[in-house]
Amino acid sequence: MPSTAAPDRRKRPQARSRRGSRPALPRRSNGVKLDPQAVRSLGLRLAGGESLSTLASLDSSDARFDVVDLFCGCGGFSAGFRMLSQLAPSYRLAGALDIDPDAAETFQANLGLAPLLLDAHQVAETSKGWDTFRASLSLRPGNDTIVIGGPPCQGFTSHKQDIDAYEHLNALYVDFARTAVRLNPAVVIMENVPELVTTRSWPFYKRAVDILRRAGLFVRTRIYNLAGFGVPQERFRCVTMAMRRPFSMPEPFLARDRFRTVRGAIGRLPFVSPGVPSPRDPEHVTAGHRDSTVKTIAMVPKDGGRRPPNVGPECLRRLAKANGRSGFDDVYGRLWWDRPSVTITGSSRNPASGRFAHPEQDRGLSIREAALLQGFPRGYRFAGTLDSRFLQVGNAVPPSFAAFLAAHVLAELLSPHRTAEPDCSGDVLAPVGTSFSRLIAGIKKGHIAL
Repeated sequence: MPSTAAPDRRKRPQARSRRGSRPALPRRSNGVKLDPQAVRSLGLRLAGGESLSTLASLDSSDARFDVVDLFCGCGGFSAGFRMLSQLAPSYRLAGALDIDPDAAETFQANLGLAPLLLDAHQVAETSKGWDTFRASLSLRPGNDTIVIGGPPCQGFTSHKQDIDAYEHLNALYVDFARTAVRLNPAVVIMENVPELVTTRSWPFYKRAVDILRRAGLFVRTRIYNLAGFGVPQERFRCVTMAMRRPFSMPEPFLARDRFRTVRGAIGRLPFVSPGVPSPRDPEHVTAGHRDSTVKTIAMVPKDGGRRPPNVGPECLRRLAKANGRSGFDDVYGRLWWDRPSVTITGSSRNPASGRFAHPEQDRGLSIREAALLQGFPRGYRFAGTLDSRFLQVGNAVPPSFAAFLAAHVLAELLSPHRTAEPDCSGDVLAPVGTSFSRLIAGIKKGHIAL
């Protein structure tokens, strides 16, 4: 996002990775020469919705880069790297870390690697934690390391009024950077909510970036609407990338009038009743709604309709009357068929939490629908309770976007080294204000540019 602050032009050390400065060797996959242009084309295919049937089995003997996923969750970030590697042998999963056993089980079932269940703060703060984590990694001698991850965002989200109460979660962003640099990475990628770079959260962001820069990495940050990368939802995210030489940031490839839609993502799924799984897909199941919830949704107009003012729980009507309609307009609302979805969150199971009702069926979203809107492959499976599975989906980095990032990084690594820093005019160089969420309406209308 443009800023009034001047770019930091101080010379940073040109640290080298342990393999020096040479790029990865081009290889062939499916008859495609792995030059930067071909790799970017593969990334566009995956970001555009090309689905792979399975991600668990992959011959990684040709892989040149080891991927370590911190705060790996159910594997959205790693799944994107695995998706690219199935088309262009390049990355191998060398380790993952999380504290959620359900998410770790999902990760292992789909990606074939068991994450270490350990608090990331212990890894960053204690020698025992670091030793345990380091021993869990299967780093291959001679391979460069790429560290990816999305630290918890709960403390950064705009509706949290008391940031001090979430300081332990926000500090995990700094712990991510501290752990990453100890692995001497060639590339670091961090994903989070845009509120990370607002005024109140800026100190955490700045500390993490300073750690990366002191390790000799060039660091850049931008805010993206992931719909511009083929994700069928309006999902704004802050992406920080770091490499050992100047590099370009990813650029969206879809204009607003070409965004992928809800219909394109979930329109072919079969009808299901609330709480009843599809016989063909156990993930195509919704919460078991109360009769009153179903009746409320039934009164909402189809295809993007909004709940009428006199419909819904009495407590909600009282709140709307006391506070005005603002902030309650989307509750029990339906998704539009021919627009992207709203942001899929861990609460997307519940139509009372936002615009999470099906465009025409009288129910909330199924796990499979939420996952497809989040860019997961169609066959991805999730472990745990219904609530846990929705939370895993909502907290994930969209795999289709991660696949595009993986292709962009590989293309950068295959490209000749830059002699000067690229144009950073679109980067975040200073806090974007007190709240990013207040800017979203203007961004969607084209009044504010990212």
